[in-house]
Amino acid sequence: MLDAPTALLPVPLAPELSLHLVTAPVGLFDLTGGEFRSDTPPPFWAFVWAGGQALARYLLDHPDEAAGRRVLDVATGSGVAAIAAARCGAAQVAVTDIDPEAVAAAHRNAAANGLTLTDRVDEPELVLAGDVFYSPIVAPQMTTQLRAARRNSASVLVGDPGRGYFPERLFTLVTEYVVPVPVHLEETGELRTGVWRMR
Repeated sequence: MLDAPTALLPVPLAPELSLHLVTAPVGLFDLTGGEFRSDTPPPFWAFVWAGGQALARYLLDHPDEAAGRRVLDVATGSGVAAIAAARCGAAQVAVTDIDPEAVAAAHRNAAANGLTLTDRVDEPELVLAGDVFYSPIVAPQMTTQLRAARRNSASVLVGDPGRGYFPERLFTLVTEYVVPVPVHLEETGELRTGVWRMR
């Protein structure tokens, strides 16, 4: 469990939505005693990352992307993109994450917004992935998963703030946002973040 206070706060780029987020000025690994342990993922879900915020803002501004569709949010984290899709009238929104705490957080955050998510969706029509290209180990795994979804005719939208391992050649830029982020988390107060559609 998280050893830091949280509060229900509006999402900076999508204030229509509120999430249970860490309120202390701490970084990701401050919440793990400064250590990375492979058996316990760090609490990515305790923050609202730039890629997820950008996806949420894009969906809220373009609800037809999600309305009436079966949606899957991979590596959901706080669930912000999934919650935006549900707010847009998606037929069903499922969340997945390697960390069960993230899935639980996404459900808790959805409930705080009067919305419901599921843990499984058959044949998703829209796949969302925010901030998933952050390491040389994770990026190729995510690329494989997203390409498989695209081959199965799903539309794939990715929010990425230039993490360094993003396979840009596979995507077309849809729009960009300047996303407010905590300085203690990102070492800057804002990140230019793209919403990208897989070709």
